[in-house]
Amino acid sequence: MQKKRIAIIGAGVAGMALAILARKQGHEVQVYERAATLTTMGAGVTLWPNAMYVLHKMGLAQQVIRAGGTPESLCQYDRSGNRQTTLDIGELNRHCGYASVTILRRDLIRILGEALAEQGVAIKFATSVTCKEVNSLRQANDLVVGADGRMQSVVRQMLFAEAGTPCYQGFINVIGVSKLRPGTLANHIGDFRHPTERFGIVPVRPDICYWAGAWRTSLDESRTQHDWLGELRQRFGGWAEAVQAVLKHPEPESVRPIFVHDLDPLPYWHQDNMVLIGDAAHASLPTSGQGACQALEDAWQLACLMSQRDPLSAVLSQFYRLRIEKTTMAQHVGRQLAQQLFSGQSDESATHSAMSLAQLSRLWMQGLDG
Repeated sequence: MQKKRIAIIGAGVAGMALAILARKQGHEVQVYERAATLTTMGAGVTLWPNAMYVLHKMGLAQQVIRAGGTPESLCQYDRSGNRQTTLDIGELNRHCGYASVTILRRDLIRILGEALAEQGVAIKFATSVTCKEVNSLRQANDLVVGADGRMQSVVRQMLFAEAGTPCYQGFINVIGVSKLRPGTLANHIGDFRHPTERFGIVPVRPDICYWAGAWRTSLDESRTQHDWLGELRQRFGGWAEAVQAVLKHPEPESVRPIFVHDLDPLPYWHQDNMVLIGDAAHASLPTSGQGACQALEDAWQLACLMSQRDPLSAVLSQFYRLRIEKTTMAQHVGRQLAQQLFSGQSDESATHSAMSLAQLSRLWMQGLDG
């Protein structure tokens, strides 16, 4: 394997995971991040077995499990708290061979950041890379990786211009982290639904959870955090006791409105020695449940391909061919579920997938060996 000079733009999940894996292979890696420090886009993340497979290969699975939680089931409720359906996560994990872990995003980012530092890779913070600077990086490196997110990816802009613009899907997620009273949801992810509205609660440890309230709205960035929190409490004021419990005392700095965008599937992710990964390549809606999972898969698959002796052009073409079907599926699933949730026309009980656990495990573990 020929050692490469790799420039990675973006220190999120995809960028840091690839940097760790590439450095372990002996490549020379430099990471550029526009923010002044490691940041967290989102309150928390569920790492399904396909993501934990990658973290196991990275040697980080046990750290992630210690920092997070291992939920037993995902329960769908109506807004009053009456259970509608249950997904047995423990059984799903047995089919897949790996755990499912819920974790605060700040803890996942911290673990990745510490692992990156252990590999001797320093992140160049407060560095906004422009199109001109990308071209300079392309001249100085064997590979330039755009892991620079769904909204403002400069690498995607260079590849597609306006054609790669994220699409607003018409709903907001107001997210946050709250202390959790022991026993509020036991060890179950709670998905509370009512036509056009949704509230999800994800326990991480017995005393803490992350959550999101979602509803359809126009894109209005003039309102303050306080405004959105007030509307959140008004909209969900009569909902189940668990919803009221987490809305009473959120961590103030964690509450954030996100106008949810995704991408249409792109016809390619690479050009010459430049490639997109993670949300920059295939941002899906949070309703897919697979955003961070697919970012980790990207890092793993690209690193595996780079370990071979194939020319870079062949590596990047094969990477796209290996990944496009699965990431497009995640994008489509996210949009379909969002349409069901926020159209107000679907039967709540019908929105849960009829797919068997064995089928779901095969779908999620597709493309991963073992």
